[in-house]
Amino acid sequence: MSTTLTPPEADIGARDRAIAEDKAADRRAKRAKLVHYYGMPLFLLVVTIALLLYIQGSELDSIETRALAADVQLDRLQQHLLLTGVSTFFVLLLAIPLGIAATRPRVRRYAPIVIGLGNAGQAIPSLGALALLFFLFRTIDWLPSTGTIPVVVSLIAYSFLPILRNTMVGLDQVDANVLEAGRGMGMSNRLVLRRLELPLAVPVILAGVRTALVLNVGTAALAFLFGGGGLGETIQAGFQLNRRPVLIFGAVSVAILALLVDYLAGLVEEFMTPRGL
Repeated sequence: MSTTLTPPEADIGARDRAIAEDKAADRRAKRAKLVHYYGMPLFLLVVTIALLLYIQGSELDSIETRALAADVQLDRLQQHLLLTGVSTFFVLLLAIPLGIAATRPRVRRYAPIVIGLGNAGQAIPSLGALALLFFLFRTIDWLPSTGTIPVVVSLIAYSFLPILRNTMVGLDQVDANVLEAGRGMGMSNRLVLRRLELPLAVPVILAGVRTALVLNVGTAALAFLFGGGGLGETIQAGFQLNRRPVLIFGAVSVAILALLVDYLAGLVEEFMTPRGL
């Protein structure tokens, strides 16, 4: 015998289904949030443990033991982070103000020239940029041709474009009506830039910073060719000495560092993005 739901019973059933769907959506959102925040750290932890277990399980000779000594690798990691951090710091100091200036009405006509300079820096292969700076610095007596300074300059040139371009794109995409509303409230152009344009452009600018950081981490692995140090020395030692554990440790270490920097930069980008964007 079939029964027919009365209208109140039908409403209760629909409401229960809606509540169940909302709970399921909340559970999916929580799982996605957990994966977003903890997935990459757990993955990097597993890879790091696997790498250390591989090294410990290998029969290392005296050369490999010296090359993979903890103090040696920590010193190279510190050098690598220093090169990445210093070069990114100076790129921020140069690219963001230049990107802001290139979007101002008075100098907007020079924007293609600015972008062209940024493109030139990234169009040259990273190794080629290092070599060009090496020979350029050799012609100037008071500049060192090897070491940290030429490597940092080449990293600045190589990672300049992402931050410059994203700064210009982020400022250009701000709604003109929002800017006009700010000016209508009596804001000066400088105040409009500081309170409206830059906050709204932050997500795009930070995406460029994130890209530049990852580029610098990878490119800094070539710094050893010009006396800049870094984890690339471990990779080079593995090639020169024909020692596979040393080579694998160096290559995987650079990959882990790049992924970790990208993850941390993503967290900073998410934290600094204004709510609602």
